[in-house]
This record gives sequence, structure tokens and C-alpha cells, in this order.
Amino acid sequence: AHCTAIEHGVLATQEAFTILAQNGIWFDPNIGLNFPNYFEFKRRFLGLGNYTEEGFAAMEKAHALGGPMFKMALRTPGLKMVMGTDANAGAHGRNVRETIERVRFGQKPMDALIDLTSHGAESMNLQNLIGSVTPGLEADLVAVDGDPLTDITALERVRFVMKAGKLYKR
Repeated sequence: AHCTAIEHGVLATQEAFTILAQNGIWFDPNIGLNFPNYFEFKRRFLGLGNYTEEGFAAMEKAHALGGPMFKMALRTPGLKMVMGTDANAGAHGRNVRETIERVRFGQKPMDALIDLTSHGAESMNLQNLIGSVTPGLEADLVAVDGDPLTDITALERVRFVMKAGKLYKR
């Protein structure tokens, strides 16, 4: 067995990204959801386990490294990226924040959408079942108000979701 994916990476170097690219290891940066979620809900976390003032200060420092690290990752030829989260408490349903932040730091909107969909499927070796709107594959669809290729925040304006062929209105 070998490593197939790395999460976060705020301390990653160019050498590390090159090694990931050379070995086909997926990278999930996590720059726009995890830390901001903790900061937004600090009062809920403070005092639980290692969620201390010192811990939050360390998170602030680490969060500041996310943008520059992501820009370095974008410049790495062959680096395979995926969109995900380690599902921290309270952030469910807010993954669009990660997408918006990645585009803000220079990722092309289409590349961010691919990371959300087909790259996610491929990273889990499920590309023959899900990940694209292709005959024979299972597909859940989301319709948004606007064009995410010109305004990535359109992903925040969901008009409907179709899951397993059933239409859900928002």
C-alpha cells in the first residue's frame, strides 16, 4: 500500500509538491473552510480539548500560509488536486467557501469545478461510476443562479438539486 492523497499542506515546499506530482498523489489543500470555520465559531470550540487561545493563535499563523502555499501548488506541473474537507464540526454544507477561496487565490473557475466533480471521483477510483454527466454514470446535478465560470460565488445560489433522479427544490 502507498499514500494516495495528502490533506492541508500549509507547510509544504515546492519539492514536496513535485514529489506528489511525480508519484500521482492527490493533493487536497483545505485553504478556505477549515480554519475560517474554527475562527467563526471560536466560542463553541474554545476550552474543548486543545482548543485554547494558544491553539487559535497557531491556527491564525497556519491559515496565513494557505494562500501562498496554494499558489505554489497551482504552479506545480502535473500536481493532481481535489476539493474536499476533513468535515470539521459545523462546516457541513459550506464547502463552497473552499471553492471560492481557491479561485480568489488564482485557480481558474473551471479547474475548481473539475476538482469538485471528476477529480473527486477519480481520486477515490470511482470515475467509472460518478464524477461526470456521462451516459451510464450516476449523476447528481446542481443548478445555480449565474455562471460560476465568470462568478464563482454563483455556487452559493443553488436553485435546485437533483439526486438519484429526484428533484429537490431549495
